[in-house]
Amino acid sequence: MKIVAVGRNYAEHARELGNEVPEEPVLFLKPSTALIEGGKPFPYPSFSNDVHYEVELVLRVSKVGFKVSIEEASQYYDAVSVGIDFTARDLQSKLKAKGLPWEKSKAFDGSAPVGDFIPVPSGSPIRFSLTRNGEICQSGSTADMLHGFDALVEYMSQFFTLEPGDLVFTGTPAGVGPVSKGDHFEASIEGQVLLTCRVE
Repeated sequence: MKIVAVGRNYAEHARELGNEVPEEPVLFLKPSTALIEGGKPFPYPSFSNDVHYEVELVLRVSKVGFKVSIEEASQYYDAVSVGIDFTARDLQSKLKAKGLPWEKSKAFDGSAPVGDFIPVPSGSPIRFSLTRNGEICQSGSTADMLHGFDALVEYMSQFFTLEPGDLVFTGTPAGVGPVSKGDHFEASIEGQVLLTCRVE
């Protein structure tokens, strides 16, 4: 199992970090050891003093796909949830300044809590949100994505074979911020809480 993640898929988030809004999806990978499930806590990493939360919609891949067409892309995922892309922002900034890959700041163990999966809602845009200690800190909608679910699956499958059980983190809206030990996060889709995570 692998996690394929998308950076800068919401224009306002790209701007809040001082990044250009990309024309194509920005992709990076997380290993299986990044995954946290079942409401288990997130262990604050010892190598960072500035970890940030980034809530995202997460797709679950349902069958093998390589060079998938956009017309068929929706057949390759069968469920959606919410996840948090925990990012060691201080480390990421140092890596970016040197033109180096982001993986140490994005793909470390436990950096990807994911909630319970539900069928993908049809029709209107999907709304999702994140609360920190009971207060809403991020909210977003698929209507604001630069690249929608099907476009992302089509694009990433040109480079990586997607396999059943793979997860696709689809990008975070604006509002990311720092994490402190003791924080309690809840992430929801359309008001339904699917992920709880405490920082230790």
